[in-house]
Amino acid sequence: MPARTAVNPTSAFPIAWGALAPLRLRARAVAEGVYAGTHRSFRKGAGIEFGGQRPYVPGDDLRFFDRRALLRHDKLMVREFETETDRALWLCLDASASMSFHGDRAPGAKLAYAGLLASALARIAVASGDPVGLAWIGGVGVHGLPPMAGREAFDRVVGCIEGAGAAGDGASGELAFERALGPTVRRARRGSVIVLFSDLIDLPARALSTFASLGTNGRIVVAVRVLDPDERDLGFHGTVRLRALEGAAVVEADADLVRDVYEQRLAAIGAAWSREVEARGGRMIDVTTTDDATEVVRKILSAVAEARR
Repeated sequence: MPARTAVNPTSAFPIAWGALAPLRLRARAVAEGVYAGTHRSFRKGAGIEFGGQRPYVPGDDLRFFDRRALLRHDKLMVREFETETDRALWLCLDASASMSFHGDRAPGAKLAYAGLLASALARIAVASGDPVGLAWIGGVGVHGLPPMAGREAFDRVVGCIEGAGAAGDGASGELAFERALGPTVRRARRGSVIVLFSDLIDLPARALSTFASLGTNGRIVVAVRVLDPDERDLGFHGTVRLRALEGAAVVEADADLVRDVYEQRLAAIGAAWSREVEARGGRMIDVTTTDDATEVVRKILSAVAEARR
């Protein structure tokens, strides 16, 4: 189990935003950066079918303006589409105490970075007309949101994330993870996209199978493992004394001597999640808090597109 810098494991931690604040502006900037690329919508792919034409009404989206109908019949028409699948995007954020960690090389805490990615995805989904829901694992001051569309959806998602704090032991209680994802399990229908942001550390033994099982009945799951650079490569040297953020474990060791074993165990966790999630048609993405957020969001959108295919 990866160790953490010494803190009081029973405390709750407000999100250390650092250079990632203000969230609303940062998320918009990331989304705009994605718009400049090739991936813009969760809606593309199977499940969208042409449903006919109807006369143009002022206020209709001009992207669906039918130019051929104008040339042939001298009439303003718009194309309509029928969707056989749910287009909801579910954002599941791990807000357990370990997500509060941030080292000297990081721009902010892991939860702050996960919140930025989630908010940018919400912005993109809302711009595409897709509803966005929000669920939490652990945390304090957290509020789940049912899927909603429209301009207010982005503001509500951002507001909920800004008001959250990291707290709790993710491994406490075998059913804690299932209860946290309960609303998602009950409401996410065929075609919905479920994205989990977590360090995947100190979760219950059944967390992996519970999340992977969401990737059934036509739903798409993506697990995004968010690590701090100091966690990824154990960025300490010499003898260190570390205390877990979740639980009461205290470890004293020579960081240079245990680094290889540490990295192997961390890789094993990621490999297990990747195998299980991909076996259900989902995708697993590894990121650190120093990665370019725009590129990470593009990777997530690409993962969704690949899963649809």
